[in-house]
Amino acid sequence: MAKPPSPRTPRRKPRATKGGPNAIDVHVGARVRLRRTLLGLSQEKLGEALGLTFQQVQKYERGINRVGASRLFALSRVLDVPITFFYEELPAALSGGAPRRVPGFAESAAANYDAAPMSNRETMALVNAYYSISDPRKRRKVLDLIRTMGKEK
Repeated sequence: MAKPPSPRTPRRKPRATKGGPNAIDVHVGARVRLRRTLLGLSQEKLGEALGLTFQQVQKYERGINRVGASRLFALSRVLDVPITFFYEELPAALSGGAPRRVPGFAESAAANYDAAPMSNRETMALVNAYYSISDPRKRRKVLDLIRTMGKEK
């Protein structure tokens, strides 16, 4: 006699990602982390501002979870940057396969947000150290020294 079908449905295997996080998601996450640290926000504080846990912010920053359009908009408001900030300095190898604008249907290019000097952790450390100097005269001397050293080439 035939065996009756089992009432339990077989479990599916979880979908595996092919090769880890998407490189563009990793780049966007790195830009979120950069701006968050420049503002001196912890992952927990950013999460509170967005209604998320710090673990979710951590997953966005590592590129494990993709940032959706509405969340990207919220991030741009909380971090006080235009949405384009998250895509700036995207390596050409990553953006090469992206669809191009169709002539005649696209708006003119928006002015770029120039964040290149601030995208370096060393710059951030320098700015933080500079503002930790409480004496305004000493701060001014440090600024003058750096300007003088920058002219030496």
